Amino acid sequence: MNSPSLVQPHLLDEQEIEVARESSRLLAACLGKGGTARLRVIDGGKELTVPVFALHMLVDILNQMVEGNAVTMVPVNAELTTQQAADFLNVSRPYFVKLLEEGKVPYRKVGTRRRVMFKDIDAYKESLTEHTRKVVDELTRQSQELGLGY
Repeated sequence: MNSPSLVQPHLLDEQEIEVARESSRLLAACLGKGGTARLRVIDGGKELTVPVFALHMLVDILNQMVEGNAVTMVPVNAELTTQQAADFLNVSRPYFVKLLEEGKVPYRKVGTRRRVMFKDIDAYKESLTEHTRKVVDELTRQSQELGLGY
C-alpha cells in the first residue's frame, strides 16, 4: 500500500470563507435521511448520486474551513511514514520512533523504513486522550475532597 499524499493546508481568504459558509448551509439544508442523494452539477451539466454520508462529511469539512481550520483526509487503512505519523501526533519524529521501538504503536518495516497504519496511530492518540481524561477526573475528585475550590 502506498503512502497517502497529504495535501498542504490552504488558509481561506474572506471571500472563500463566505462561499464555504453559504455552501455548508445550503448543503446541510437539503440533506435527506436516505442513503443517497442526487445532485445536479451546473458546471458540466451532470446529475450524480452521492452517498449521504459523504455529503455530511463535506458539510463538516466546509464548517471546519469556515472556522479557519485546515482539513486533511487520511484513509483509515493508509500507511504513513514515521514523519507523517509524528506530524499527526504533533511530536518529533525521534520521539515517535521511540514509541514504535517501545511497542506502543505497531508498525512494519519496508526495507529499512518503518510504516505505520493510520488506524493504529489514531487508536494510540485515542488511548492518550482517554488516559488524560481519567487523570483530570481524578485530580478534580481530589481537589473537591480537599476543598481546593477548583
